[in-house]
Amino acid sequence: MNQNKLKSDFLHIAQERGFIHQATDIETLDALMAKQSITGYAGFDPTGESLHVGHLMPIMWLRWMQKTGHKPLVLMGGATSKIGDPSGKDAARQLLSDEEITSNIGNISQVFSNFLDFKDSPNKAVIVNNADWLTPLNYIEFLRDYGRHFSVNRMLSFDSVKLRLDREQPLSFLEFNYMIFQAYDFMDLYRRMDCVLQLGGSDQWGNIINGVELTRRVLGKTVYGVTSPLIMTSSGQKMGKTANGAVWLNQNLLSSYDYWQFWRNTEDLDVGRYLKLFTELPIDEIERLEKLQGSEINEAKKILADHATALAHGAECLENIHATISNLFEKHSSADLSSLPVVTITRAELEAGLAWDELFVRSGLVASKGEAKRLIQGGGGSQNGERITDPRGTLSFSSTNGDIKVSVGKKKHFLVRCDDGARLHV
Repeated sequence: MNQNKLKSDFLHIAQERGFIHQATDIETLDALMAKQSITGYAGFDPTGESLHVGHLMPIMWLRWMQKTGHKPLVLMGGATSKIGDPSGKDAARQLLSDEEITSNIGNISQVFSNFLDFKDSPNKAVIVNNADWLTPLNYIEFLRDYGRHFSVNRMLSFDSVKLRLDREQPLSFLEFNYMIFQAYDFMDLYRRMDCVLQLGGSDQWGNIINGVELTRRVLGKTVYGVTSPLIMTSSGQKMGKTANGAVWLNQNLLSSYDYWQFWRNTEDLDVGRYLKLFTELPIDEIERLEKLQGSEINEAKKILADHATALAHGAECLENIHATISNLFEKHSSADLSSLPVVTITRAELEAGLAWDELFVRSGLVASKGEAKRLIQGGGGSQNGERITDPRGTLSFSSTNGDIKVSVGKKKHFLVRCDDGARLHV
């Protein structure tokens, strides 16, 4: 890609903040975006009930598009999620029912209202579903009209296919069709909505190129694609993958407090990069923050956590998060811990005896009872500020004490609450 400074607001910001990995004819796209407002899209397959932080790059792409005067489209893969994108996958996806896909789309759509403006305006954001045009297709006609534009030899050369074959892992004919359908999506969005730009991660490069070429061959029109780099942590882990699973964007699956803590725990060497990609802080302020050394870098991490959480969950949640953190570390007796995740237990479980290692696993903060046992025996567990010493110690209830605040290490916390309002004690 040409590394000359780009002139359009959108691509200049993307270049400056580290979003751009590959692009098709970026100079022409840059000139077009500097001259007029365009429409661009990013696609999301609703294969789960929430997106996770690994999806934030294309979401931030769309947000910056809209902030610089262009129109963002969110493409929900209501049809392609029935097939499964082989990109970056070692195995075929589990097939979903229509009801599951519809439910997932509803849940996922809620996330975008925090990042994009859907109010009436020339560049208002729009959510579209590729089931609207892919489901009615006559497959024989589709193969005749569009399948002839795809070379199997070339399709086999794309990383999304090649890596699976190199590992001798099965790739179904169903999945092999995915890239054809994604290419058709791009072409049809151009026909329907004059969409000239597709944005995606680096693993989507082959699929995007197919869409660019199909639109040129069938319609004789030029469209463009831009990808972002795969985000890895400085220690070599895939960004957003934790020992406890994915970092969900939907608040009902991950509390605002836990989401904030994910960003607060960013590795030192990643803070500056994440501030550029996942916040809207000015570059000069980011450059100041990433120069901080020693314990001062923690202030930059808190700023990152504040801004990233405000984008995903709304700024109004920060007051409770800050109060919770203050209370946890200052040990105020009147602490407001309302933003902590809650593990609810039943009276029957209390009477039977529910052990600490089971509670730790149920909180999602440890993966197994063995891990909980090792953590507790190593002094890493506490309740209401007092160390837990016995992994098999149990809770009971009384009329004098309230919910129990449990700490897993120094930075992770949850509340234990009885479903019938019983007061707990240990």
